[in-house]
Amino acid sequence: MSIPLFLLFLFSLLPFTLSLNQDGLYLYHFKLSLDDPDSSLSSWNPRHLTPCSWAGVSCDSSNTSVTHLDLSNTNIAGPFSASLLCRLPNLSFISLFNNSINHTLPLDISSCHSLIHLDLSQNLLTGSLPHTLSLLPNLKYLDLTGNNFSGPIPDSFGSFQKLEVISLVYNLLEGTIPASLGNVTTLKMLNLSYNPFFPGRIPPEIGNLTNLEVLWLTQCNLVGTIPDSLGNLKKLKDLDLAFNNLYGSIPSSLTELTSVNQIELYNNSLSGELPRGMSNLTALRLLDASMNHLTGTIPDELCRLPLESLNLYENRFEGELPESIANSPNLYELRLFGNRLTGKLPANLGKNSPLRWLDVSTNQFWGGIPASLCDHGQLEELLMIHNLFSGEIPASLGMCQSLTRVRLGFNRLSGEVPAGIWGLPHVYLLELVDNSFSGSISRTIAGAGNLSLLILSKNNFSGMIPDEIGWLENLEAFSGSDNNFSGSLPDSIVNLGQLGTLDLHNNKLSGELPKGIRTWRKLNELNLANNEIHGKIPDEIGSLSVLNFLDLSQNQLYGKIPRGLQNLKLNQLNLSYNRLSGQLPSLLAKNMYRTSFLGNPGLCGDLKGLCDGRDEEKTAGYVWLLRAIFIIATLVFVVGVVWFYFKYRNFKNARRAIDKSKWTLMSFHKLGFSEDEILNCLDDDNEIGSGSSGKVYKVVLSNGEAVAVKKLWGGVVKDVESGDYEKGYVQDNAFDAEVETLGKIRHKNIVKLWCCCTTRDCKLLVYEYMPNGSLGDLLHSSKGGLLDWPTRYKIAVDAAEGLSYLHHDCVPAIVHRDVKSSNILLDGDFGARVADFGVAKVVETTAKGAKSMSVIAGSCGYIAPEYAYTLRVNEKSDIYSFGVVILELVTGRRPVEPEFGEKDLVKWVCTTLDQKGVDHVVDSRLDSCFKEETCKVLNIGLMCTCPLPINRPAMRRVVKMLQEVGTDNNQTKPAAKKNGKLSPYYYDDGSDHGSVA
Repeated sequence: MSIPLFLLFLFSLLPFTLSLNQDGLYLYHFKLSLDDPDSSLSSWNPRHLTPCSWAGVSCDSSNTSVTHLDLSNTNIAGPFSASLLCRLPNLSFISLFNNSINHTLPLDISSCHSLIHLDLSQNLLTGSLPHTLSLLPNLKYLDLTGNNFSGPIPDSFGSFQKLEVISLVYNLLEGTIPASLGNVTTLKMLNLSYNPFFPGRIPPEIGNLTNLEVLWLTQCNLVGTIPDSLGNLKKLKDLDLAFNNLYGSIPSSLTELTSVNQIELYNNSLSGELPRGMSNLTALRLLDASMNHLTGTIPDELCRLPLESLNLYENRFEGELPESIANSPNLYELRLFGNRLTGKLPANLGKNSPLRWLDVSTNQFWGGIPASLCDHGQLEELLMIHNLFSGEIPASLGMCQSLTRVRLGFNRLSGEVPAGIWGLPHVYLLELVDNSFSGSISRTIAGAGNLSLLILSKNNFSGMIPDEIGWLENLEAFSGSDNNFSGSLPDSIVNLGQLGTLDLHNNKLSGELPKGIRTWRKLNELNLANNEIHGKIPDEIGSLSVLNFLDLSQNQLYGKIPRGLQNLKLNQLNLSYNRLSGQLPSLLAKNMYRTSFLGNPGLCGDLKGLCDGRDEEKTAGYVWLLRAIFIIATLVFVVGVVWFYFKYRNFKNARRAIDKSKWTLMSFHKLGFSEDEILNCLDDDNEIGSGSSGKVYKVVLSNGEAVAVKKLWGGVVKDVESGDYEKGYVQDNAFDAEVETLGKIRHKNIVKLWCCCTTRDCKLLVYEYMPNGSLGDLLHSSKGGLLDWPTRYKIAVDAAEGLSYLHHDCVPAIVHRDVKSSNILLDGDFGARVADFGVAKVVETTAKGAKSMSVIAGSCGYIAPEYAYTLRVNEKSDIYSFGVVILELVTGRRPVEPEFGEKDLVKWVCTTLDQKGVDHVVDSRLDSCFKEETCKVLNIGLMCTCPLPINRPAMRRVVKMLQEVGTDNNQTKPAAKKNGKLSPYYYDDGSDHGSVA
């Protein structure tokens, strides 16, 4: 603002500001430039003498001059007005952390000569980083994390005079890391993580930063080798180069970092052995070099360090684990899964250290489980699947009250499970599958109040299932197949209201099915095949609405098949080889169930193999009767059709006679048709869909091409089928303004708007026609299997590019507000187009941040959490909805399904990943050869649906990540970060070692 204008503004406030000092005037003017929905600045009263009592404002000892401005977490929005704030002569501290400060960071910020601390992290700033920032002579702390800055880091950033901390995490920065940063020798912390830089090397000049204590370059698209010069950083405490494409060996110079506390190199392509001389790292607490191609043995000298966390999983280490690892006094985390390690675990492992997490899965360890693992009483996760362990489970583990996950499957363990193991109070996953355990389930299982997954299949367990199993109110899955369980199912088992899977096939169970199974509201799979169960199939089984797998074959069940089974949507049904009789319910006589009823001689129905040898003459009589009824009905139908045709033709001709001069045509492309050609085809014969705002017609033009016509009306109601929460009344001015905007859009992945036709009461939008319909209709129908992974991946990339255009290339940006699979249309080659973003869905961000809506717009399962309670719209809301679409593509499931209960798709995916692994999430119709790519795309979907908007990647970055999936052949599996760092999700691979972080 120019000086004359500013003076004019001051005069306008004269009655209120006669007593307010100069600093107060500048701050009050700053307030007026902001949007303050929570009234966080209500105390900023112009009648005060000074602003020193205002919220977030601190002054010097004289209580007149402002020195600190801290408005963190106040939900304010608007531009950063450097022209006002920099006029405060003594302002040294500014923090606007976690707000909605938007627009660009102005170049005149360099006029804040007194500024020492600047924190603008977690906001909505865009554009390039101002090259003038380096002109701030006193700046020591600069944090711009979690914005949308783009372009390269200016070379001028190498000329900061006093800068000690710079953090540019989670932006959209490009280019490469400038070598000039090596000139800022005052730096103590350099954090550039999670930016889509161009592929580039780590500048060797970084080794000049001899005061550096923290170097975080996670996921910066780094390539090449780690420079030897990093060994010069003698004060370095934290080195993080994870999630890059670094290759070559780990340089021996890193063993000279005598002050380093943690080194994180995971998820690269590093090879060779761990360098000799690691015993020099006397301060090292954490080493994570997992998911690389490291070889050799784990050196004994490494185990003599004061390590707290050692993660070397998914490499190619061989040999035995050094005995000295058990002598590490601080070791609480040891993850070595996915290597080629052999031998026994040290017998005293855990005796001298407070172990919390131990994962040695998928190796070739043998021998017994060390009894000392929980000697310090802190062990939470014990993961030892896919090894050669033998012997019994130590009784000491039965007293380890801290355990939450126990996975001992796929080993050679035997003997009885200690009674204490069954009743551990905090364990939610107990997996003993594929061993040689014997004995019965102890009644102490009543104490396992947190148990959610009980996996006991393929052992030698015997005896009755105890009544106490029914006390486990959190139990979701009980798999005990291929054992020797006997007796009846306990009556108490019907109390398991959360049960989703009950699999006890191939046992010796007897008795009848328990009464009261209608309480299994969430039961998805019931498999009791190959037992000795008798009695009738209870009628209440038909009330299990989410049941889709039912196998009661090879038992001794008799009586009729309950008619309620017809109401279930069963993907698999098997009642074969029982003693069932009577008439097969008609809706079960489907080809998909043709082998579901074999071996039941008394069962009759319309399936081949049932009721063989019955009286054929009686059947023939029924056939002749049906034929006669059919002939009469056909005659009546033909007469009715002829009568209707003549009536309808007269009505159609009358409509065509209506004066079409009242229609106004607005075209956005060169048209090869007229409005008459469109209007003449808007009849019921051409209707292909309907929704909350009108109907959609397919119109075939005289030139043979087809267009889709959406007919909108003035009043709009809620669409029950789509679940849309809001479709506002279409006002003429709003319609004209938004159509004008839509008409200017030109992108291959946004459905083309040919033209619009309007009258006072009706409006028509003419779009290009998409022959394959919407993604939602195709994916969730019986044709969903036609969408193989390459097609689904192409659809995801296309839709992401369309949304990226709306967010980043349109001026002003367009926020869709209703991204969902049914609004992604598919052309003849399954190319995707984003559709239905016109008419009350185009929202421009205002000068003061995200625009607030009067009501919620969107569809169930797609609405971002923050939108539901703040009604504030920005691009992050679309990114959440698009993340749900990605999860749909990967899982094949709808955003909301009865099976999920109170959860939506996002929560179901996170929970299932944590408890069962990725194999239970990915659509079973997809070819397993694409598993690696599918997991990468799944991870992108999880990042997009992060609960915090600021942690969701921008659409431009989503496009880049998706494109990298198609070109990157390297294994890229995200892992959890430690010590509170920013992190993406971590998920299991096929062997289910990990969990969602």
